[in-house]
Amino acid sequence: MYLEPTREAVMAFLQRGLTGPIDMLNLLRFRELADYSASPELAPEAPISGAEAYRRYMVHTTPFLTEAGGELILMGDGGHPLIGPTDERWDRVLIVRHAAPQAFLSFASNAAYLAGLGHRTAALEDSRLFPLVVRS
Repeated sequence: MYLEPTREAVMAFLQRGLTGPIDMLNLLRFRELADYSASPELAPEAPISGAEAYRRYMVHTTPFLTEAGGELILMGDGGHPLIGPTDERWDRVLIVRHAAPQAFLSFASNAAYLAGLGHRTAALEDSRLFPLVVRS
């Protein structure tokens, strides 16, 4: 299960020396039922699905993303890969564009944004995040 970047992964990301716009490819697998045990203060009164918890995360996150100059480029339903392990599935795929790697890091460390991160943690069974260099 991968939900947060490791310190080593962040350091490797920074050492790439990327500049300019960067797209973040997100592969998301939802829990059947959201697990708010790590953030009980965000938990709804009744159980909700992982997909609903992620929707709440997006509602919380969008203003901070926009404020940091980011934008949602693509959000689509996933499924099983056409090429890849047949037992693998990704429920949702997102591409989020940030103006630059530092803009992404600023967004990701914003305290007000982080206050709602528990919705994402509650929603996800597993995830992947790939930084992609934008090419014309």
